[in-house]
Amino acid sequence: MDAAMVDQVRLNFNPQGLLVINIAIGLMMFGVALDLKLEDFKRIIISPKAPGIGLVAQFMFLPALTFLLTLILRPQPSIALGMILVAACPGGNLSNIITYLAKGNCAVSISMTAVSTAAAVVMTPLNLALWGGLNPDTAEILRKVSLSPVDVFTTIFLILGIPLILGLTLSRIFPALADKVRKPFKIFSLVFFMVIVCGALAANWSIFLKVVGLVMLIVLLHNALALNLGYWSGRFCRLDERDSRAVCIEVGIQNSALGLVLVFNFFEGLGGMAILVAWWGIWHIIAGLITAFIFTRFALPVEGSS
Repeated sequence: MDAAMVDQVRLNFNPQGLLVINIAIGLMMFGVALDLKLEDFKRIIISPKAPGIGLVAQFMFLPALTFLLTLILRPQPSIALGMILVAACPGGNLSNIITYLAKGNCAVSISMTAVSTAAAVVMTPLNLALWGGLNPDTAEILRKVSLSPVDVFTTIFLILGIPLILGLTLSRIFPALADKVRKPFKIFSLVFFMVIVCGALAANWSIFLKVVGLVMLIVLLHNALALNLGYWSGRFCRLDERDSRAVCIEVGIQNSALGLVLVFNFFEGLGGMAILVAWWGIWHIIAGLITAFIFTRFALPVEGSS
């Protein structure tokens, strides 16, 4: 397949599969919400510096720099729009675990996850429409699908906002029950996430093999940009090492499962977008674990640690 043909390819995913993927991410977000408390939202008000810097890097700088990266690399329009979509998504639900492994500040990570998940209801459709519309190539795709930010907002609210509210409510009113189901939901989130990503790739394996080299290189560069943006934003703003590690992981681990939902719901499984977002979902876990290893083995000691 000519690389340019990826813009015309529509990946295979039947309506039942779309329903399953929507339900799955709703359950995943419910599981994430069980780990959150209202105090996690309050913490950003009491100690706003670290999570605030991280959220600005995640929702403002990353989409803007991704837009510039698409202009520099000039990938196929569908791949470029996939990059912008990933950058517009909130932090992934594995970021807290990887932050723990990296010996980062888990409180900052959890605060960012809580606020970014809530903020994504507005910021994800806004960034997708803004930066996707500024690139002439990706703007053409948005025009063809007549993407409405209101429709994207509604979808994200249903699969992120409602599960977040339900999970927070359950953990506050029935804390004992929340404690019982918290661990199973964590396992479910990881397993189901991998099933969704692998399923999307397996159903279109022949297409993936023809563009995998290009996609792997772009995702590698894009994810490295996100991780470095998070870390150096923290260091530039004089955050300590543990806070900078947390911001690094939060900005570098994006909710690509949400990205896949949006690709199949609004872009009919557009080839370049779906393949890039699916591969990001696999790669950011690998890159996150490598980053955690580097932090714990080769980075300078964490301030205040023995």
